[in-house]
Amino acid sequence: MLAFITSLRHPKNAKDYAEVESLLRDTLRSVTGQTSDDFVVIVVGNRAPSFPLPERVHFVEVNYPAPAPRNVRISRSPFIRDKGTKIGIGLIAARQFSPDYVMIFDADDFVHRGLAEFVGKNPGQDGWVIEEGWMYSRARSAVRPQPNFNRTCGTSFIIPFEAYGVPPELDVTATRSEVRAAYGERISKIIGAHKWADKWFADRGMHVQTLPFKGAVYHVDTGENHSRNVMSGKARPLSSELAAEFGIRPVRGRLRTYWACYASEPMASLDERLNPLTSPIARLIKRVYRGVRRRVRRAS
Repeated sequence: MLAFITSLRHPKNAKDYAEVESLLRDTLRSVTGQTSDDFVVIVVGNRAPSFPLPERVHFVEVNYPAPAPRNVRISRSPFIRDKGTKIGIGLIAARQFSPDYVMIFDADDFVHRGLAEFVGKNPGQDGWVIEEGWMYSRARSAVRPQPNFNRTCGTSFIIPFEAYGVPPELDVTATRSEVRAAYGERISKIIGAHKWADKWFADRGMHVQTLPFKGAVYHVDTGENHSRNVMSGKARPLSSELAAEFGIRPVRGRLRTYWACYASEPMASLDERLNPLTSPIARLIKRVYRGVRRRVRRAS
């Protein structure tokens, strides 16, 4: 069995907690769209979601204080500890289901529908890391390949449950300090953070293999990312095939999607390459550009 585990940021640290829940709802739609039923999902947070949870999803409530005052920008360390201790509780909650593997995922990302089936067909391995995935911007309905995925996105490891050393003496009522003491450095190295988790596992003799397909989608431009990452520049439209593989719900029509992907950059960049006073081609391109822009605006 594969246990998917995630945490929700504290309501006091969210710009819009209703948006946090909306992102979670879409992410759970993706996670629970597995082609195999051999999985469970654990969500840990300070407030139960206001919408009905899908089948196989279990919510665990904690009463941990906010890692930082509202609207105060500080280092990422308190948020890593907050996420790490909540995921630690999620691992404890998952214990009752006796999972073979765990995938920690961010509550706004998307995962491939074939992960649980793949894990079930490949028992006895030290786990997998997603080194190649996708970046997705719902604001633009655009995607592009994301290399070094595990250095960028936390939804990137499938690891044996036993590797996390879940403390048998704790249950889901454990305090934050009890969780931190029991897990030790694992909170900051492999549970609350991910960037160098592959090295941590390798140093302990684990051979974590590269997942042989793009297994996850890093969702940016949400306004609720701790990383505050955005997608800039050109990208390709979200295809129906990719949307189906990852359970992503398109939010734009085709014309608006193509506009956001290909034609939203300022025309000033064209002026830098072609002199509009001497180039009939440049003037023609600009006329077409403006015509398409008017059509898009009317269609919107």
